[in-house]
Amino acid sequence: MKANTIFTYEVVHTADERFYMYHLVNQSVILRYQLTQTETDGHIQRTTWVEKTKSWSTLVSIPRDRCDDYALCGNYSTCDSTNFPVCQCLKKFKPKSPMDWSATDWKQGCERETPLNCTDGDGFIKYTGVKLPETTGSWFNMSMNLKECKEKCLKNCLCMAYANTDIRGDGSGCIMWSTDLTDIRQLNNAGQDLYIRMAASELGSQANSKMKKRVIIIVVFALVAGMIVLGLGIWYLWKMRNLKHYRLEKEDLELPLFDLVTLTNATNKFSEEDKLGEGGFGPVYKGKLEGGQEIAVKRLSKDSIQGVDEFKNEVQLISKLQHRNLVRLLGCCIQGKEKMLVYEYMQNKCLHSFMFDETRSKLLDWQNRLDIILGIARGLLYLHHDSRLKIIHRDLKASNILLDGEMVPKISDFGMARIFGGDQLEASTKRIVGTYGYMSPEYMADGHFSVKSDVFSYGVLVLEIISGKKNKGFYHPDHDHNLLGHAWKLWNGDKCMELVDDSIGNSASAQDIRRCIQVGLLCVQKNSEQRPTMSSVLLMLSSEAVVLPNPQVPGFYIERGPINDNSSYSEKQLCLSDDATITTLLEGR
Repeated sequence: MKANTIFTYEVVHTADERFYMYHLVNQSVILRYQLTQTETDGHIQRTTWVEKTKSWSTLVSIPRDRCDDYALCGNYSTCDSTNFPVCQCLKKFKPKSPMDWSATDWKQGCERETPLNCTDGDGFIKYTGVKLPETTGSWFNMSMNLKECKEKCLKNCLCMAYANTDIRGDGSGCIMWSTDLTDIRQLNNAGQDLYIRMAASELGSQANSKMKKRVIIIVVFALVAGMIVLGLGIWYLWKMRNLKHYRLEKEDLELPLFDLVTLTNATNKFSEEDKLGEGGFGPVYKGKLEGGQEIAVKRLSKDSIQGVDEFKNEVQLISKLQHRNLVRLLGCCIQGKEKMLVYEYMQNKCLHSFMFDETRSKLLDWQNRLDIILGIARGLLYLHHDSRLKIIHRDLKASNILLDGEMVPKISDFGMARIFGGDQLEASTKRIVGTYGYMSPEYMADGHFSVKSDVFSYGVLVLEIISGKKNKGFYHPDHDHNLLGHAWKLWNGDKCMELVDDSIGNSASAQDIRRCIQVGLLCVQKNSEQRPTMSSVLLMLSSEAVVLPNPQVPGFYIERGPINDNSSYSEKQLCLSDDATITTLLEGR
């Protein structure tokens, strides 16, 4: 773990109080704490002043998730934001109000299945990796060890639990609780041990339970080992016979299978004349089935390791999705070493081929552009909220927006997409995948992604559609800003109409365009929490009665160096021009 170059901290214990203290390492740094409190909740932010941007940058924002809410789960329960539901009673405890608990109202907490009667047989159940309970009603002694702490707790009938006060090394100090335990949180790869008092009868059943678990583990291990040996034997036989066909798992087969001969004939043996383009996944071909239906065939490259993962992900995701503004997957082909996805063919190829082509961009009047902006928003809202899965696309860009014959936009390429659980708000990764110019600051810098990451990419698209210019490689003789910075500069100078593509002409009112620019800037704000959700975006775009907030500073609005953007565009490149998806591994922090 890297040393904190901004501040250090320490926990101070005295006879009267315990508190947390910070010391600035660099006295030139301006650090600020903001506490917002209402009758029902509170919010704290630690921010630092950034002289270069003349703004406050957020270092820490609490609460980060639901488990940061005080006593969310009540007494004798744990909160785990990675589980659903997040609240669980401790072992040998039950909900005080089962009806309220099943309705996700956990405030009454849990109670013991067997009450304590302070007998000689009382003992403790050990919980690992937890945040200790609220310390009101606790007692501590910094000189005692854990064994002495246990003995003292057993002698006191009011003692409900004990733990070390200092977990460094082998642990030291003693803290005991004499009131109900509340605000316990389960942590992953963190936390400490907590010992909770239990009745003698509960400890006996726990010992039997542990023995049963050991037996189950042994049996399961033996079965798994046997299955592995059997699986290796089956795999060996399959390999020796050189099987030419294999199947996806049953749950993945929610779409038709095409055979290799059909697709070979449809694409004229995958000829170069029918090749539409090529990306990290592999080449894409135009084809025509025997019935006359035009298709696009995405063929997995045999050299693409990343492509295999993308293939599986795309089949599993898009086969379960249906929406007017999502590209339709007609089927797939899995035969021998060949893996292909078959899509409906898009006559107008992709948004990239229209917007950034000097000739074709003139065909996009304001109504076309507004319909595309709204269509993409509806598709994203479906992915984030309305489908049976909550999906983060992670690679939304102009070349992944396809246009059918009526210029209806279709979001495509779900190889990088991720599914979120019902209550999940954010996830992290060390493997950054996406496209420069479209990735949000929190994702590109720290690997954090959420629905707000897609909102940032959408905001970039909105400003590109209005201006007809790319964010990546944007050039202006008067400043070094990219397209986001240029739009921000014009907005602050009340000159936002200078952003509009000349080909739009007088086909729209200044008020409509200004509203779209404002929505685009709201979506690309640096702070993800300030960005609107896609439901809010659609409401702001569709209703003039909605009052829009003023946008704050965008993320990544200054280019960090010259970008070579001289690559030419041709029909053969289709939508796979110079905005290729990249993969980056973050170093450990």
